[in-house]
Amino acid sequence: MGQRIHFVVDPQGWCCMGLIILVWLYNTVFIPKVILFPHYEEGNISVLAVLCYYFCSVFCIGSLLRASVADPGKLPENPKIPITEREYWELCNKCNMMRPKRSHHCSRCGHCVRRMDHHCPWINNCVGEDNHWLFLQLCFYTQILSSYTLILDFCHYYYFLPLKKENWDVFIFRHELALLRISAFMGLIILGGISRLFYIQLMGIFTVSISI
Repeated sequence: MGQRIHFVVDPQGWCCMGLIILVWLYNTVFIPKVILFPHYEEGNISVLAVLCYYFCSVFCIGSLLRASVADPGKLPENPKIPITEREYWELCNKCNMMRPKRSHHCSRCGHCVRRMDHHCPWINNCVGEDNHWLFLQLCFYTQILSSYTLILDFCHYYYFLPLKKENWDVFIFRHELALLRISAFMGLIILGGISRLFYIQLMGIFTVSISI
């Protein structure tokens, strides 16, 4: 399915999305360096665990970028209204354009979006008819990556054998406990928020499907 590029000029959205990317970079660089690679070298985990983490990480950032630049369903300036559907269209009192019902005007984007769900600052884009599935993908992969990170943080201290070749001259090993606590804290916050959002989205889809 082809997606039109949609770029929103919003400094607040850029800051929110930048924060998400920084969190992703923190865990993508730090977790393999401190947990995955050392335990793989000492035989505590298999190469499959390392590859799975990177796959989850790539899918997560890929879905974030796709959801942020995909057209959510922006209405053109002069939409062609089929004769059989004219009764289902209405005038937007903010942009003075005709739009189909269940469309909404986004004040941040400055236009109407078909079946707009909400404007998400974390992807700096609206969630609408054309990119809703990408947003659900993002929520799904984020939950997987956050859960995987939390499991690795837990296993590093309570399950895996202690590392024998730690280099205490390296900054990340000297401050390993603090950095892992930061990783676990971010993982819990993101997992809790995204899981709740994902549940709300699924319930909304099921409710609409049942009503139709």
